[in-house]
Amino acid sequence: MIFPPPLVAGDTVAIVATARKVSRDEMAPATGILQQWGLQVAEGKNLYADKNQFAGDDSLRAEDFQWALDNPKIKAVLFARGGYGSVRIIDRIDFSEFKKKPKWLIGFSDITTIHTHVHSHLNVVTLHAPMAINFPKTPDAVLNQIKDFLWGNNVVLNAPAHPLNRMKNATGQLIGGNLSILYSLASSASDIDTKGKILFLEDLDEYLYHIDRMMMQLKRSGKLHGLAGLVVGAMSDMKDNTIPFGKTAEEIIAEHVFEYDFPVCFGFPAGHITENHLLAMGGYAELIVENKVTLKMNNKALS
Repeated sequence: MIFPPPLVAGDTVAIVATARKVSRDEMAPATGILQQWGLQVAEGKNLYADKNQFAGDDSLRAEDFQWALDNPKIKAVLFARGGYGSVRIIDRIDFSEFKKKPKWLIGFSDITTIHTHVHSHLNVVTLHAPMAINFPKTPDAVLNQIKDFLWGNNVVLNAPAHPLNRMKNATGQLIGGNLSILYSLASSASDIDTKGKILFLEDLDEYLYHIDRMMMQLKRSGKLHGLAGLVVGAMSDMKDNTIPFGKTAEEIIAEHVFEYDFPVCFGFPAGHITENHLLAMGGYAELIVENKVTLKMNNKALS
């Protein structure tokens, strides 16, 4: 895999919106934090465009993302927010310059489309981490962790034991993201190969029966068979029908991976939660599931 170069003080970070619209007030805190880190901030010229739910129409959002990828002065791209929309523009993007000079792409949720596309086609490490709109409510410890990793340092994350965990250790490339997005990308040009890799899953605001449906799709398509490990993050604000489904999201996932022998951990601190820790997507990680869970991510940009 390819690690983008670490950041240094004075580098420029672009903020672009590939999905839902944002306001200047919503972006101001992230800009201030990045400047406190010693970074310059460049906003996409269409960042505050407005087209119904979207940050401008598809062409405007694609234009900003393309600009951020191609501009040699920009060393990292921080996505403004998720929602929906990245999949509508991904096929318009030319990654030729990005392939020559990779830079950090930072976001989660709807940005899963970009993570998986880049991982599948370019083998460049990206960061599953809070977006600009999340910065004001993200704990300082998490923000400092992001800064440390961007500056070229390794990161070790820990999570408490969970009754559904399966104790075992594994190493492999870390991939995945939002379960609903992964489900929607099946058989597309942005789909992922999971064999021998550590899969991360999280989701928000889904019906429990649909979690089951999506896990069935992963299982029947062979994406669970041959995994090195499974990390389940926050399954936030799950919904149920009038007649209960009868299982939690975690219990549904545990049922679908019961027959396999790879390590599994639940309740990992990443996803649609305040304490949304970074994950280096496409990078090699070591997953240790014992009395507690440890995930070690080496930043090999400097090695």
